[in-house]
Amino acid sequence: MASAAVKPALAAVFGCSGLHLSDAERSFFRDADPLGFILFRRNVDTPEQVAALVRDLRDAVGRPDAPVLVDQEGGRVVRLRPPHWRRAPAAGRIGALAEHGSAAASRAAWLNARLLADEVSALGISVDCLPVLDLAHPGAHDVIGDRAFGADPALVAALGRASCEGLLAGGVLPVIKHMPGHGRALADSHLELPRVTADLDTLEATDFAPFRALAEMPVGMTAHIVFTAIDDRNAATVSSAVIADVIRGWMGFDGLLLSDDLSMQALGGGIAERAAAALAAGCDVALHCNGDADEMDAVAGAVRPLDPAAERRLARALEMVHGPAPFDRGAALAELADLLGDTGPLA
Repeated sequence: MASAAVKPALAAVFGCSGLHLSDAERSFFRDADPLGFILFRRNVDTPEQVAALVRDLRDAVGRPDAPVLVDQEGGRVVRLRPPHWRRAPAAGRIGALAEHGSAAASRAAWLNARLLADEVSALGISVDCLPVLDLAHPGAHDVIGDRAFGADPALVAALGRASCEGLLAGGVLPVIKHMPGHGRALADSHLELPRVTADLDTLEATDFAPFRALAEMPVGMTAHIVFTAIDDRNAATVSSAVIADVIRGWMGFDGLLLSDDLSMQALGGGIAERAAAALAAGCDVALHCNGDADEMDAVAGAVRPLDPAAERRLARALEMVHGPAPFDRGAALAELADLLGDTGPLA
């Protein structure tokens, strides 16, 4: 008798509320079977506690390879902080090295990402949501700021590629973000919906270009931003025009596409409506981060299991990850500190 086909996981990634799973969360995750999970500061105390939480999240869905994500960029966007973890530099600090030569900046980007991979994979975390490929634009909202490598599309693409390669060398999946480009926004999409009015030719030559250059990367994340030249009503996350024509079309990205966090305030409507709209527009996975039980239940009721295209993209992403190559952490720390001109203690 043929065995029954395994049902695909739910096309959702969820957060959880605290340092440990509650019985209610464990039961919900078991029944909903989301693709994976994402960790935030509220979920982090010690290395031992984080590793135990990661194991419990995977146990809840019965999949030891369920993706577990974290935003460990460096600079001000980090979930793992001293004293237990290294204070990694912001992307802008690495990008500034290009003033003295692009080779030094690329090497620093690779080393920093390889160290980040070493740090998160030790906890069982398998996906780090970087690099930020958004451009630094004078006068834009500082929600991106020094999270960007710089203002030059070619430099951002080169340092983004080095970061992706460093993470992959450490057995961790990168996520290019925020597609098709957040740097020009004049508002913080965590709080309101930004509108970018630049014309399409300008966007293709600038903000969109780094994403096109890295279109073969395994995972991407959308931006909650309206680009009036493409769709003057809908944010990219919920715009079939932006996803089909720009991200999948002009950029040529065929990786797994995550929405940005659906609980951010840029998107209108209820949380279930946002989740359904993101998938209908072409996102593969709905990302919900705040750990609110009622909202997660609503998202779970609004989204489908991964469709065949998303399963194919997920499989391709996982095929890009191999066991970490041999790595001398002490030497990498020393070389990165030398490149950055750091004289403080290494961690």
